[in-house]
Amino acid sequence: MEYREIGKTGCRGSVIGMGCENLDGAPYEQVSDAISAALEQGVNMFDVFMPGQEIRENIAKAMGSRRKDVMIQGHVGSTDVREQYDISRDLPTVKQYFENLLRLFGYIDFGMMFFIDSQQDYKDVFETGFADYVLRLKENGDIRHIGFSSHNPVTAARVVETGLPEMMMFSVNPAFDLYPAETNVLDELHSTLDPTAFRGIDPRRTALYQLCQQRGLGITVMKTLGAGKLISPEHTPFAQPMTVTQCIHYALTRPAVASVMLGCRTGAEVRDAVRYLDATDEERDYSQVLSTLRNDFRGNCVYCSHCQPCPSGIDIAAVNKYLDIARLDQENIPPSIRSHYASLTHKGGECIECGNCEARCPFGVAIRQNMAEAARIFE
Repeated sequence: MEYREIGKTGCRGSVIGMGCENLDGAPYEQVSDAISAALEQGVNMFDVFMPGQEIRENIAKAMGSRRKDVMIQGHVGSTDVREQYDISRDLPTVKQYFENLLRLFGYIDFGMMFFIDSQQDYKDVFETGFADYVLRLKENGDIRHIGFSSHNPVTAARVVETGLPEMMMFSVNPAFDLYPAETNVLDELHSTLDPTAFRGIDPRRTALYQLCQQRGLGITVMKTLGAGKLISPEHTPFAQPMTVTQCIHYALTRPAVASVMLGCRTGAEVRDAVRYLDATDEERDYSQVLSTLRNDFRGNCVYCSHCQPCPSGIDIAAVNKYLDIARLDQENIPPSIRSHYASLTHKGGECIECGNCEARCPFGVAIRQNMAEAARIFE
């Protein structure tokens, strides 16, 4: 298993995490099989947003004494008052469901303010006692870190700007990134992912990922496979379905992303997902999917690494990623970004300007120019 820093929390999460929603309603034997397989594979990130009592009990029982080896995302405001997944900002109701979660797991590593998508969601969290309750949970040691979940890049950026959260769970996949921010991607997901809406990666989503990287706020990923539609020959919005490996790799190449929370239902599905770690560069390459679309990516690096290998050994995608963050404010580049760049084995200044990378790039990125700019800024 590979592990990444989750922003500035001091925690390191497995790049393959487990979103447990698809275990809801499954018999205990199935839950135990999936959880045990995840633990055996080194998975240490689990999302438990589901408010139902039985699924929470089953997960806690399956973890048993191994609870100490994992980190749990538990959501504040996720309820099932109407016997279905629901959102509540009513504090007595919120406390009832979250304190039940605490009784089962002892503490929650990442207390997630649940589902902040709209302006009204933002007001209901930050202009009531909701956010104060979350702060008290952290002060009391009931949660270790404060996070939130969202599907809307504009609202999510506003939450990040408050300075309260230390991490975020966000829906990241190529189709969602191609939708305009004003589109309700959840509505699209439940109907048809419409490729005619694609206009290149929405700059507001790109800006959100870069903002998180700049602020040291880690991202865990939901909707990696677009509810399975991206890997379905029948439902994919692309010219061809993506593979699970391509979807995982796309998410993991976005700035600030630490872990991809996959909805595995069985131990076999867990082991299949973890095969990503052994995949070749060719198997991970998602540029072929993006390059079938109307090319609004021209000149912009999408961190696909199609340009590799570099004869100087430069990780071109990583250099471009740190350069993109630096360009946001060259006078105030976060120390963490400088540190990440400094830790690269080979840096932009080592570019020999052979141009092989630019010949391979599907999106016409001025890579040699970027390497020189990175050297000027960082070296």
